[in-house]
Amino acid sequence: MEKIDFQYAIGKRINRDIFSDRGVLLLSSSMIITNEHVQLLEKHKIILVSQDVTPVGPYIEASPQYSKFMDEIVQTVRQIFEEIRETRNIPLASLRKDVIPMIYEVTNEESLFSLFATLQAKDDYTYRHNIAVGSISTLIGTWMGLEQKELLQLTTAALLHDVGKMLIPQDLLNKPSKLTKEEFALIKNHTVLGYEIIKETIGTSHRVALVALQHHERMDGNGYPFGIKKEKIDLFSRIVSVADVFHAMTSKRSYRDPSPFYEVLFQMEKDTFGSLDPTITRLFIRKMMDCLIGSKIILTDGREGKIILVPTHDPTHPLIQVGNEFVDLSRDLSIRINKIL
Repeated sequence: MEKIDFQYAIGKRINRDIFSDRGVLLLSSSMIITNEHVQLLEKHKIILVSQDVTPVGPYIEASPQYSKFMDEIVQTVRQIFEEIRETRNIPLASLRKDVIPMIYEVTNEESLFSLFATLQAKDDYTYRHNIAVGSISTLIGTWMGLEQKELLQLTTAALLHDVGKMLIPQDLLNKPSKLTKEEFALIKNHTVLGYEIIKETIGTSHRVALVALQHHERMDGNGYPFGIKKEKIDLFSRIVSVADVFHAMTSKRSYRDPSPFYEVLFQMEKDTFGSLDPTITRLFIRKMMDCLIGSKIILTDGREGKIILVPTHDPTHPLIQVGNEFVDLSRDLSIRINKIL
């Protein structure tokens, strides 16, 4: 087993109880490793190997009660999407009766990070991703002041944005190695397949179908399937694109670990993931960071702190209190937020 560097372990979960030579418990299994823990391990000359730690994504897990409730939503969505896979028909009534009300129930700023924690992908990324994108898109639509009728359309479209993947082989979607050009072309076709399925569904609008078709289009024309630009991309599609990118990058996938929360927001701000709508992206980042004021976090250097101020002009570089010290991330660009506690 390979020995690991302690800095690699920061922000990960310890998989076993750690004892000193005298049998004193130093770290309990399932704790998230911070800089203080690293100093303790170094003091007692403890060695960690790769099997001792597990990446846990950008958020600490939500309460068991909340997780159970979200697992029930995931199971409902799984059943609906499995039906779509088998019949190529969308049970729209079930979606509106059994899923959308639950999305509205869990979509609020108070439980935002509990929501994200429960929707980190396990072995059912496809279903959790649809719920996450539906929830985040609903939040964005609310922040933008959409009327209730429009919000219902947006939530429905966001939940169904990847419905075309139900017609793509699952082993291809979950392939851990690099895709061939032919495989990637097949996966990209989920946008067209989704558009066709939704169009054939009685009771859905053309706008809902457009989101399935356009959510991988980009403002600079470098998206797919048609490479359209700017205002030619429907507003709902631009909203769902932001939600889609954020959740995909903060989730564990078969081929990569989740990216740190702050890093994803930082890269979205810098437009690294392609040309997302800048107005929607800035609104999303600002609201997300505002929701974090008062939250405990772990910095990339392993220190635990609390966000006390989010600058309006630079929301991804908040002011952090670490003990009696204040860390201004806009001044020290070598340190970032690694995990939300």
